[in-house]
Amino acid sequence: MTTEAPRGRIRELALYFLRLGVLGFGGPVALVGQMERELVADRAWLGKEQMREAIAICQSLPGPLAIQVGIYISYLRGGFWGAWAGGWAFILPNFLIVAALGALYVYLGDLQPVTAIFYGVSPAVIALILHSCWRLARLGMEDWLQWAIAAVCFAVTIILKSEVALLFIGAGVVGILYYGSVFRRPPASTLMGLAPLGIPAVLPLTPAANSSVLAKLLLFFLKAGSLTFGSGLVIVPFLEQGLVQQYGWLDERQFLIAVAIGMISPGPVVITATFVGYLVGGFWGSLVSTIGIFLPSFLLVLIAAPMLARHRGNANVQGFVKGAYGAAIGTILGACVLLGQIAIGDWLTALVGLACLAVLFRWKVSNPLLIVVTAVIGLVAFPLLHPTWVMVK
Repeated sequence: MTTEAPRGRIRELALYFLRLGVLGFGGPVALVGQMERELVADRAWLGKEQMREAIAICQSLPGPLAIQVGIYISYLRGGFWGAWAGGWAFILPNFLIVAALGALYVYLGDLQPVTAIFYGVSPAVIALILHSCWRLARLGMEDWLQWAIAAVCFAVTIILKSEVALLFIGAGVVGILYYGSVFRRPPASTLMGLAPLGIPAVLPLTPAANSSVLAKLLLFFLKAGSLTFGSGLVIVPFLEQGLVQQYGWLDERQFLIAVAIGMISPGPVVITATFVGYLVGGFWGSLVSTIGIFLPSFLLVLIAAPMLARHRGNANVQGFVKGAYGAAIGTILGACVLLGQIAIGDWLTALVGLACLAVLFRWKVSNPLLIVVTAVIGLVAFPLLHPTWVMVK
């Protein structure tokens, strides 16, 4: 890897990732696949082995996979400054889109049509989280111990109405003892496939006290980006705990709206941070929140990735990952139950949620399409049913 590159390469990296940021729907797997097709086969910016190494390393780091692969490729192609140019170019379109949506919500959120839209959309969000969790479980839950860990974390999340960070530390220790080399057990052959599935934080997201709201937002999302392994919906329970329960910046319904915005925008779900930041602190709040959630990805790729590449095969590290993965599944399911109590309050929202689940399991439907359809349902049904429970929660 290089640290310097001609300006032409940096410019072409910025232009490519700007385009990808605008058109990049489909989630991290789809985005990484598109990069592989276009940058390996079409443009020959890097070889197949380099691409595989980029994916493998970024899968093992905290943060959104697609963004980190883009930063890593930009580093290979354009050096240190190429990494910053390509990475922020990838993020910029999504930031502008979500900040604009945040502004619209702030100024129009009290209007009945907006309430009606999210009356229909909220159960769809629950269905999307459940479907995503099912896919994660299929790919990474391999034995009785992981399911036992998931069951414990599910129960604790429901009882305490929040995630407990010590559970993930305990689950990781159990994983080390059972899967690792402490008792000289052979490592499971499928462990290396776990990294992309997402492992939640092992430390609480607790910003230090600060009189400035912007500083609190920055610190909160810096910690979220640094300590939460895996992109997408794995981060949802942890953001919910900090944003709703600890700081009270959002209520439960606003949090569901923020998650929905993250789902329908082109980039990773963690762009929810931009929307949250706008609701809490206006434009500057959205800016510092976006920097906070993504800055750790740049630092990890540029600093920690080489060290991680040397230790990815350690059996004890892999054991911790596998144990904590079971805790992730249980916590996500628990969060679904808690959020579902806010999103589903009558026969129609229950029907919408079940229908969305059925559609997701039967067909490959894009998140934006599902959100649009359920938004229309909400617009039509809300003035007819007048669901007062939506207003009081």
